Amino acid sequence: MKRKKFVAGNWKMNLDLEGAKALATELNAHTGEFHCDVALFPSYVFLAEVQHTLKHSKIRLGAQNLSYSENGAYTGEVSASMLASIGMEYVLIGHSERREYLNEERDVLCLKLRLALKYGLKPIYCIGEPASVRNEGLHKEFVRDQMEDCLSDFTTEEISNITIAYEPIWAIGTGVTATTSQAQEMHEYIRQHLGDMYSEEIAQRMRILYGGSCKPDNAKELFLCPDVDGGLIGGASLKAADFLAIIEAAQ
Repeated sequence: MKRKKFVAGNWKMNLDLEGAKALATELNAHTGEFHCDVALFPSYVFLAEVQHTLKHSKIRLGAQNLSYSENGAYTGEVSASMLASIGMEYVLIGHSERREYLNEERDVLCLKLRLALKYGLKPIYCIGEPASVRNEGLHKEFVRDQMEDCLSDFTTEEISNITIAYEPIWAIGTGVTATTSQAQEMHEYIRQHLGDMYSEEIAQRMRILYGGSCKPDNAKELFLCPDVDGGLIGGASLKAADFLAIIEAAQ
């Protein structure tokens, strides 16, 4: 089954308003050249401005996070319904930085996935192992547990709206990138385990992105791996030329 490549740019806590608008404008000028799916994940405070900049664009928008609560007295939080009401399509859930720095664990992530799907958002669910686990040779078991923690009881329709991003934590922001064989091995394993959890059809349909120091000089090689369906891009998504080169590699 042929899966359309998907390149997502996670801007994290970077840029100011003018920088966000300028980057979105420059990327938007090239959308006629895009033959893969592209999404941007700006900071909350820039979503409305970037959305306006990308009006009628092929580039989709998503949020970097959402609350595990549906509504209520949760100062500073942003709910799934709020994101849906302003036209967001995607949301990141389970990113390693939130797992590590904000102690987000299974129960919270499961609630976030449920709420995202309830309000029609498409989650990108992030999984991946730290260096210590990789060095012990337990990376497959670690990732399997992360999958089973939150993906084990969705309906066929629900699971079809989820994208997985495999992000080896040891390769995020470190300049170290998984080799193509390492990336393919893990993506293949994730797809095989999805088949065990659901069905071969669902496994073959789901897109699995690579996230971990993907750059213009290694993107094409990574994206040629049969089970790598694109990338969740961090630092390289902050420079238009780099991000456009990665999009080109996906095509």
